[in-house]
Amino acid sequence: MGKAKPAKHTAKEIAMKAHAATTNMGGGGEGKEDRLGGKAGHAKYQCHICRQQAPDLKSMQMHHEARHPKELWEPEKCTNMHEIHGGTTRGVGVRGSTKKD
Repeated sequence: MGKAKPAKHTAKEIAMKAHAATTNMGGGGEGKEDRLGGKAGHAKYQCHICRQQAPDLKSMQMHHEARHPKELWEPEKCTNMHEIHGGTTRGVGVRGSTKKD
C-alpha cells in the first residue's frame, strides 16, 4: 500500500453515513421518544392474547400460529397500535431536517 488515500469507501463508513442520515439525534425527551417509536412503538399490531407486538399482519399471523396454535386466527382481533396512538412518531427524523422557528 502506498500513501495515497483509498478510492473506495469502506462498508463501515457507508453504514455510519446511513445511520447518521436516518436517525433522529435530537436531544432531550423528544429525540429519545422519536428513536423509540413514540407511545405506539415501531410495531403496528398487538396480539389480543399475549400482547406481543408485530410490524405487520403477516408477522402477527406467524406469531399466532407458532404461539397460539389452538386458537383460531382472527386478524380483526389484533389491536392496531398506530390507530390508537395516532401513528408512531413524526417519522424517521433526519439530522437537520426540523426547522427551528
